[in-house]
Amino acid sequence: MTDALKQLSDAGVAIWLDDLSRERLVGGGLETLVRDSHVVGITTNPTIFQKAISGSEIYDDQVRDLATRGVGVEEALRMITAFDVREACDVLRAAYEASDGVDGRVSIEVGPALAHDTAGTIAEARALWWLVDRPNLFIKIPATKAGLPAISQMLSEGISVNVTLIFSLQRYDEVIEAFFDGMERARVAGHDLSRMGSVASFFVSRVDTEVDGRLDKIGSEDAKQMRGKAAIANARMAYKLFEEKFDSDRWRALQGAGAKRQRPLWASTSTKDPSYDDTMYVVELVANDTVNTMPEPTIHAVADHGRITGDTIRPNYTDAQAVLDALAGLGVDYDDVVKVLEDEGVEKFAASWNELTESTRSELERLAPT
Repeated sequence: MTDALKQLSDAGVAIWLDDLSRERLVGGGLETLVRDSHVVGITTNPTIFQKAISGSEIYDDQVRDLATRGVGVEEALRMITAFDVREACDVLRAAYEASDGVDGRVSIEVGPALAHDTAGTIAEARALWWLVDRPNLFIKIPATKAGLPAISQMLSEGISVNVTLIFSLQRYDEVIEAFFDGMERARVAGHDLSRMGSVASFFVSRVDTEVDGRLDKIGSEDAKQMRGKAAIANARMAYKLFEEKFDSDRWRALQGAGAKRQRPLWASTSTKDPSYDDTMYVVELVANDTVNTMPEPTIHAVADHGRITGDTIRPNYTDAQAVLDALAGLGVDYDDVVKVLEDEGVEKFAASWNELTESTRSELERLAPT
């Protein structure tokens, strides 16, 4: 039987789990995925934590202690999520060491309410880095205009960053520039660049959701033929940009100082349209020096019926550009699509964060001493 996940890993795609809960940590589910499914990293977000905390009694003892101490809801939320992330970092520490710090990473997110607040993002990122206190941590910072200087600042202080919510090629270019700037400043400050890391999380399936909706409104036969093609084309062109930017004298100077490349990470890789193959955002985005972060059902789908056929990105640059050109010809405004997606991405995460905050507040009230 073909081990598709091993083939994916051998092709240079790091398999990360897009989920975390204390149930996984205590029950050994995370260790099983690491052992059996080639999982070498974890990403989290407010939605994941909201489901974990509100759906389990396993957090009760910690929440009860926090309530007894009179800890406020925001600080309680930091303590609860940091606990899980710290434990996950320890589970993945072996992968971190084995990969010389490239993988074995676990991400924790700065609150989405700070997405347009540079100073607030910097302060919160520092606090989370100190609180979790693990070398294989990533601080997730959104690639908003306000997030870009925060990304550079965190890297300059030796703090590893997962740049999230990237949709457009222009913004991705700016993210890479922020990475270069931060790493150059870190080198001047005397940080060990070889122990630092970063990924640039390029969101995939949401692009098809937005573009397909616009194509459906156009309604022509040509428009119907373009459904389900935008997201993969967009990601492939992002990888082309990655190759170009990391083939420069500026990068080679950083590499000579021990820096590792900021890998593209394919996020939102579960298909939203049930008519699409449930492995398409994995098998069609295979190239070395990438990360694919998947929910567990997608990992199992790839293991069961994913067909890994080698590099599916580099040979398809011409086709990818042709897809984007065809969409423009049909009247799909790329700049508007990515702006809508970034704005919605921040709003959705903020809404999930509010739900997470309210769930935590309810649990604190429920378990407070009488």
